[in-house]
Amino acid sequence: MASDTELTAFLAGVERRAFKQAVLLLRDEAGALDAVQEAMMRLATRYGDRPSDEWPMLFQRILQNVVRDMLRRQKVRNLWVSMWSGFSRGDPEEDAGDPLDTLEAADASNLRLAPENLAGRHQMLAIIEAEIQRLPQRQREAFLMRYWEDMDTAETAAAMGCSEGSVKTHCSRATRTLAAALKAKGITL
Repeated sequence: MASDTELTAFLAGVERRAFKQAVLLLRDEAGALDAVQEAMMRLATRYGDRPSDEWPMLFQRILQNVVRDMLRRQKVRNLWVSMWSGFSRGDPEEDAGDPLDTLEAADASNLRLAPENLAGRHQMLAIIEAEIQRLPQRQREAFLMRYWEDMDTAETAAAMGCSEGSVKTHCSRATRTLAAALKAKGITL
């Protein structure tokens, strides 16, 4: 049996990576926050009494299920919105929002970096993240779990609910696609 402090420490340790993974899968920061929060709540309420060594796998599986549910709901919602969008009479310019609301403040931990290095790093990460988002969902899931979460093939297969061979295939295709896309943009790693 694990204690509440162990569970809190575990959730604090996976929070950032889970958020980044959810953002890449959902392509929406607000939805990603909701997904991570929902996954953490489910783990704490349903599996908090399990041994702590089971939590990483359980959390990944819960997070993947939450993300899939959100994508399904989003797909249905987008279908209905697109069907009814032809009936709107509003001005599209009114819904654009304030561009200043979308600006992000600089992270204080990066102040020691030179501006050109910081800009280059952000541009490179943005390109890589955009290419990861273009991957098919299963390839993106496998790639993120294997290389972002540093899970082995068996853990990834268990979390995704598929065979180890499928995980290897998805990862191979994802890395080939990413490498080709980055090479086309003149990026060599």
